[in-house]
This record gives sequence, structure tokens and C-alpha cells, in this order.
Amino acid sequence: MSKLKVKYVCSSCGYETLKWLGKCPECNEWNTFSEELVDNKNSSPVLTTILNIVKLDEIVETEEKRIETNISEFDRVLGGGFMQGSVVLIGGDPGIGKSTLVMQAASSIKGKVLYVSGEESTTQLNQRAKRLKLHTSNLYVLAVTEIELIEAAVNKINPDVVIIDSIQTMQRAELDNAPGTVTQIRESANKIMQLAKGKNFVAVLVGHITKEGYIAGPKLLEHMVDAVLQFEGDRNHNYRILRSLKNRFGGTNEIGIFEMHDDGLTEVKNPSEIFLSEHSADSTGSVITATIEGSRPVLLEIQALVTPSNYGNPQRVATGFDYKRLSILLAVLEKRVKLRLSSANVFINIAGGLKIYEPAADLAVCCSIVSSFKDKSCKEGFVAIGEVGLGGEIRSVSQIEKRIQEAEKLGFTSIIIPKTNYKSVKGKYSINVLPVKNVFDALVEIMG
Repeated sequence: MSKLKVKYVCSSCGYETLKWLGKCPECNEWNTFSEELVDNKNSSPVLTTILNIVKLDEIVETEEKRIETNISEFDRVLGGGFMQGSVVLIGGDPGIGKSTLVMQAASSIKGKVLYVSGEESTTQLNQRAKRLKLHTSNLYVLAVTEIELIEAAVNKINPDVVIIDSIQTMQRAELDNAPGTVTQIRESANKIMQLAKGKNFVAVLVGHITKEGYIAGPKLLEHMVDAVLQFEGDRNHNYRILRSLKNRFGGTNEIGIFEMHDDGLTEVKNPSEIFLSEHSADSTGSVITATIEGSRPVLLEIQALVTPSNYGNPQRVATGFDYKRLSILLAVLEKRVKLRLSSANVFINIAGGLKIYEPAADLAVCCSIVSSFKDKSCKEGFVAIGEVGLGGEIRSVSQIEKRIQEAEKLGFTSIIIPKTNYKSVKGKYSINVLPVKNVFDALVEIMG
């Protein structure tokens, strides 16, 4: 009896080795190698296609054809809809609403949609569609996990869009590895991608998320597809955010905002009004800022709570904001503004559950911390924008006019911006634009 051969594959980058390694030499990640069986089938590749080599300037441009989902927030993130022949990967935490989102989009698409589920039966899919009250005359469902059966279904009905829910449950029969392993995920995704490119349909892959927050499977999976979308949100909040991490046919860092209800997801047309609906102007530690998500300006409330620490090590907790960035801003306030924060507990929260990645919210975070520390509320109707440097200076931010226009539209009376941005402001606004040079000047303006 022949002995089974095994290999070890890195789940992060797909690097293969014959022995287990603690650290991957390719991506330098630790404890990512998993054992897999080696496929002993010998197959020699046969070239059956003719090379079609052309000069770049001789290529005839064709009009881009997109398939719209008729969900404006979804189409915004995709760059105007699904591009024909593209492969889109959607990842998110368990129970966040990935399947609900793709099923609602599938029912709104004009064309045939094949929904392949490896986790639910056709009866369960029917029950979900009825609960969401969806129009399903264009929707075909298939509850299988074998790629070969999916290929046969594609050849039979010739769909415009194929949804795979989820890619971690799919498998190829010629491989001996179990579903969910690096080899099965990589080869299954590769086969689906070949089918999508060859038959010119859109393939939507739903992916699981690991406990570290990354899409399960090899990192190569994200490089293979044309677009990677992250569906995120807090289960304690009703709001869900669809974020573009990669898009070959549109912009990255674009977001779409939804609200979860019993009958599915609804679009949030004006997120600034939603996030500021419960804002109280006379509360201490609360400051409004304007952030840019892709091409969209969004006004958010920064909340801070500063309390004395009765223990040796004060707590630093940030929800929706970078913890390391918070530590830097606290050091700047202590050094440049002479506030003794080293012995105080500091808690930062972005109201509404949104996460801020850009440094333009630094000034608002600093103002909210000082407001809570002094127990003095900021002036009513103020918005603060600016990146804070280590010297306490306020650095310029991008797309300043979009932020000013959003603040003016929502009725704010004054906005603090970096002094270096003031010369680029060309429009005439009813809102009072106040340029500042450093953190101290901003605190004087917003707190008196």
C-alpha cells in the first residue's frame, strides 16, 4: 500500500513546503502552515489555444458594459455596477448580512442570476426570499458544493450573474483535499474565474472572515479577483457599511451605507443626518468632524470621556479610531497644550459604529478630549477638521471644499480648517470658515 504524501501550505500566501515551518519564508507570517494531501495524478498540460499577440495601440476600445444592481449604495461601491466578466469577492463577519445583501441585489438585477449555496438548502433560500419580500422570477438557485456541477448549471441556463455562497464550501472532485483548505479555495476560485472570463458573466464570491478580520483562505485569492468588498458593522448597531478595498473598475475606499431591518437592508441616502441625529450640542466631550469616504463626505460625532485613574495604569480605549493614533494625540496634548493626561483614563468613540482611517479627524479628537478633561462643552454649530502633527501644528487635508459644503448643507455655522487649506478654498459659503495654525488656536476658537 503506497504511503500518502503530504505537503504544508501557508494559508496567508499559498507558499508550499514539504515540512512544517513556524514562520513562512515568503510572507513572514507565523503559524500559518496547514497539512494537505498531495495530488498524485500526473497530467501534462496541452496547449490548445493560439497566442493572440497584438500591439497595445492597435487595440480597439469597446464600450464598458455594466450590470446594475439597482441598489444605488451597492452600485456606488462597485463604480457603477458589475462589470461583465468580472469576479467580485465580498467578505464579512458571520451573521453580518452578506447573504441578505447579495440576495437583495440578485433580485434587482435585470437578467438571469444563478445563486449557488453551499451552506443552505433550496428550501431555506426560498424562505429567506419570502421574508425579504423579493421579486425572484429571474433567480435560479442551486444547493451544491461541487465546481463541476456549477459548470454544468452555467452551461445549461447561461446566466448573467453567478453568486457563490460561500467560496470556502466549494470543492473540485479531482482534488483529495477537504473543502475550506488553501488548495480547494484557490483551485475552486481559479476555475470560477476561468468560467466567468470565458463565458462573460459576473461571478460574486462570498467569503468568510477569520478571527483576525481577514478573508479566510490564501491571500492569493484577493489578488486573483477584480474587486474585494468588505461588509462590516457592529451587531449592536443597525448600520452596515460596504467598503471597497480593491476595484479594478472603480475607486477604492468607497463606501455604501445600509440599515438592517427585519425585512432586510435599506439604503441610507444621507449618512451625515443619520449619524448626527442623536447629537447633543451641550454635552461635553462631543465634537463634529467631516471625513471623506471614497468620494463621499460624511459628518460624524467624535465622543470622548476623560476620567481620573484610580489604578497604576490608565486605560486607553478607542472604538472606531486607531488606538496607536490616539496615543500619539494624547502625547501631543500633554507636551504642546500642557494638559496632564498621563494619569487619566481616556475613552474615544465614533458615534454610529463607523470606523475612521484618515488623519483628518485628529483635531476633532483632540478637541473632544480637552472638552471632557475640562468638563466644558464646545461652542454650538462648530465642525473641526485637520491632521495634527507632533509639533502641535494643524496640517492640510484633502478635498476640503467637499467637507465645507457638507457642513454647510446640514446647517452648521462655523468650521475650523487648517490654515494651509484656506488659500485653496475658492467658493463663497454662508458658513464661517476659520483657519487655524496649531491645536492651541483651534481650542481657543471652539471652546473660547
